[in-house]
Amino acid sequence: MSKILMQAGIAVCALCIAAAAQAQVTVEEPWVRATVEQQNATGAFMRLSSKADTTLVQADSPVAKHVEIHEMAMENDVMKMRQISGISLAAGQQVELKPGSYHIMLIDLNQQVREGDHIPLALTFEGADGKRETINIEAPARPLASNSTGHGHQSRKP
Repeated sequence: MSKILMQAGIAVCALCIAAAAQAQVTVEEPWVRATVEQQNATGAFMRLSSKADTTLVQADSPVAKHVEIHEMAMENDVMKMRQISGISLAAGQQVELKPGSYHIMLIDLNQQVREGDHIPLALTFEGADGKRETINIEAPARPLASNSTGHGHQSRKP
């Protein structure tokens, strides 16, 4: 009987270690800016937080040929947008991706993004241990002038 209990204990410990190794990222209120006809790029915005230090290192979407992580920054008194390698998330701290700041660019759109569309995004995070986790979300499209409150859905990719 004790051999069975020991095996069960080992299995429970393995599950706890595996769960702790995941970044445990939360994505709140994702949204994508709707486009006008012939516009070939748009931005995705959201709030991110994690229970452990991690970094957003990649984003993908089937609606665009290229997806990049960007930031807006002042350079010689000029606001410039540039691609960055990732966005660090400190444990317990929230980072907001918003217009004029960090955001995800969807470039070379396959079609117009219309208000009310739900845009699938795959967000890949890398923990301090080098392990990666991908979270799949659907972000509603809304006009830039709207507030960013709304509901998106997230699911973890095994």
